[in-house]
Amino acid sequence: MYCLFSVICHLLLVFTVCMSLLVTHGIAGKMKIVEAPNTFGVNNNFLAQGSRLQAKVLPSPVSGPVHLSHLAGRCFSLTESVYRYEFCPFHNVTQHEQSFRWNAYSGILGIWHEWEIANNTFTGMWMRDGDTCGTRNREAKVIFTCSAQSKLAQVSEPSTCVYSLTFETPLVCHPHSLLVYPTLNEKLQKDWDEAEQARYEGLITEQGYDNLLRDVFEDAGFLKSQNVNAKLPQVAAETETHNSLQKCNEDFQKQQEEIQRLRALLTHHNIPFDTKSDETQGGRTTTAARHLRGDVGLFDLTDPH
Repeated sequence: MYCLFSVICHLLLVFTVCMSLLVTHGIAGKMKIVEAPNTFGVNNNFLAQGSRLQAKVLPSPVSGPVHLSHLAGRCFSLTESVYRYEFCPFHNVTQHEQSFRWNAYSGILGIWHEWEIANNTFTGMWMRDGDTCGTRNREAKVIFTCSAQSKLAQVSEPSTCVYSLTFETPLVCHPHSLLVYPTLNEKLQKDWDEAEQARYEGLITEQGYDNLLRDVFEDAGFLKSQNVNAKLPQVAAETETHNSLQKCNEDFQKQQEEIQRLRALLTHHNIPFDTKSDETQGGRTTTAARHLRGDVGLFDLTDPH
C-alpha cells in the first residue's frame, strides 16, 4: 500500500513539472509572436510623454510683444474627435491620438520657429520642423484672437501636414497689442524710418523695401535669418541737403572752383562780366548768365553785343 502511494506521488510530481514547462514555453511563444517592433519610445504609451516625443530642432528664443511672453512655459489643450492637441506657446504643438491601440499616434506638429508679419502686425506664430509627413515636415500656424480667457479654441488641417490653430486670449484684445513697430528698439525703429523715406523718395523698389524690413525683423529676433542683408542705396545718403559741416565745406569748395572755371571761360572769349550784376541790377540777368545757367536759346559767344 505504501509503495502504491509513493508511485502515485511521484507521478503527480512529474505531471506537475511537465505542465509547468509546457505553460512556460507556451507563454514565451505567445510573447514572441505578438512582440511589437522597437520604436525607440516614440509611440510607446507606457512611457512618459516627454520621453515619447523626439524633437528635431530646438525652439527659437521667445520674441515679439512683451506681454505675450507671459504665455511661455504654459500649455493649452483641446480635444477634437479622437485627438487631443496641445499648444505650448514659444515651444511646440503636439497631437495625441486618444486610442488604446498599441501604436496610437503621438507626435509633434511643429516647433516654435518665427512670427508671420504683415502691415506692421504680428499675424501669426509659425511652428515648423514637426514630425516627418511624407516628403516634408509637419508645421502649424497659430492665430491669436481676443477672448475673455486664454484657451486653444480650434484646430484644423487646411492642407496635408499643415495645421491651423486658433488661440484665444485677452492679451491681444487691445487694438495695438500686436503692432510690430512699438516692440523695436530705437535703432531698429530708425532703420525702419529710413527705409520708409527711401521708398517714398523712389530710391528703392518695393522688393528692396521688403528686404530692408526683413533685415529689421531678423535683427529683432522675430524672423529666422535668410541672409538678405539689404542696404540703402548710396544716393539716398547723398541728398541735396548738407548732412554735416564737412559736407557743406566740400560743396562750397566745389562751387568756388566752378565759378573760377566759368570766369576763365568768359575772359578767354573777351566777354565782360560783373559778379555783382544780379545784386546791383535788382535781379536782372544778362544773356550770358542765362545761357551759362542752362536757359534755352541761341547765344553767339563771338558777338560782343
